[in-house]
Amino acid sequence: MTTLWAFAVAIAVLVVFHELGHYCVARLCGVKVLRFSVGFGKAFYIKKFAGGETEWVISVIPLGGYVKMLDEREGEVAAHELHRAFNRRPVWQRMAVVVAGPVANLLLAIVLYWALFMHGVPGLKPILGEVAPHTPAAAAQLQKQETILSINRVAMPSWQEVRWALLDLALRDTEVHIEGRTMQGATIQHVLDLKVIAPADLDSDFLQKLGLQPYQPLVKPVIGKLVEGGAARRAGVREGDRVVQVDGRVLGQWQDFVEAVRSHPGNVLHLEIDRAGSSLALEVTPDAVSEAGKQVGKVGAAAFVDQHEYDALLTEVRYAPVAALNQAVRKTWETASVSLKMMEKMVSGEISMKNLSGPISIADYAGQSAQMGVAAYLGFLALISISLGVLNLLPIPLLDGGHLLYYTVELVKGSPVPEKIWEAGQNVGIALLITLMAFALYNDISRLILS
Repeated sequence: MTTLWAFAVAIAVLVVFHELGHYCVARLCGVKVLRFSVGFGKAFYIKKFAGGETEWVISVIPLGGYVKMLDEREGEVAAHELHRAFNRRPVWQRMAVVVAGPVANLLLAIVLYWALFMHGVPGLKPILGEVAPHTPAAAAQLQKQETILSINRVAMPSWQEVRWALLDLALRDTEVHIEGRTMQGATIQHVLDLKVIAPADLDSDFLQKLGLQPYQPLVKPVIGKLVEGGAARRAGVREGDRVVQVDGRVLGQWQDFVEAVRSHPGNVLHLEIDRAGSSLALEVTPDAVSEAGKQVGKVGAAAFVDQHEYDALLTEVRYAPVAALNQAVRKTWETASVSLKMMEKMVSGEISMKNLSGPISIADYAGQSAQMGVAAYLGFLALISISLGVLNLLPIPLLDGGHLLYYTVELVKGSPVPEKIWEAGQNVGIALLITLMAFALYNDISRLILS
């Protein structure tokens, strides 16, 4: 229910703002608006205010909306209202009405990011973890526990900003200058080579290929919690026990214990345990569990985590009102730019079409972000609003960008695009959008099956 409500609210907000953009500019240009609809298909709610001329409608198919304006191409117009018909307005006014929808979505994103940056956005401090050898990060001499201060002179207040900046730069194939601060407090400069990143790498976590990962405190092989009835509990392991050795191999961190357990499903492991200073020998047989088509071992134990160490890695990015507005505009611009570049590379085949997401994935993300809190949900709304604005500006017939293309041609040649070309373009646009939706739904279903 959380997912459904979060998705419904997201669609309603985004559609209403998009169509309000069209509506407000149409009214400013003197165009009569006949209907403002949230959703498509049959209307189940219609409201017309006293003295008003616009029907406010909610329709049964909630995946979009529209503003219907007085137009001679869609029906007969009375002689005394011809001056209020959309098709009779100057071409620059029609272009303004069309572009107003996507612009409204971008403005909504700016407002949302502005509110978030003033309130404070939780994040992870940009501290580097282990730098993998023989990677661009190692070649640039980046160091473990170094704090990234800026990338190309833009301050990096969180790890999320680092990832986003490097994604943008990887798409642009530009040189990356990183300023960092070592554990000793020294400020050093690095030049990171992104040439190793191929477009296909952007489908996954490209930071791993660069040799970058966020710092995480060392998790010691100490038992934090046990599953009742699990293999570890049955063997006599207790919470607070430190696993010193497994089959004679000394453990340095919790991950060593995990790897030993997973690689021995159904096989006896000989443990040396330190319990309150006393050494104990125990035998545990990991339960065999099927995971991703293969058998792995599990003992039903979780590590003890020092929450204070993890809390020290968290930060909150907050700005004063004017600075927050500047950051909101920058964030919206960068996100729109990255979205366009990703779309371009998908069209050219450099990036897989698997990156397309449809309504099922969007609903899932809406539900997840809503459960994480208001800030996460508003961030999700801003991101989807930018995507909707950018998508609608693409020069595809049927979308706002397609109409802009027609009106630009009209502006150049001095006369409207012929009706036959307009209709043919609309048919092509419908085919393209159906194909994209089919791809997106296929990807959604594939993710559900594989998850």
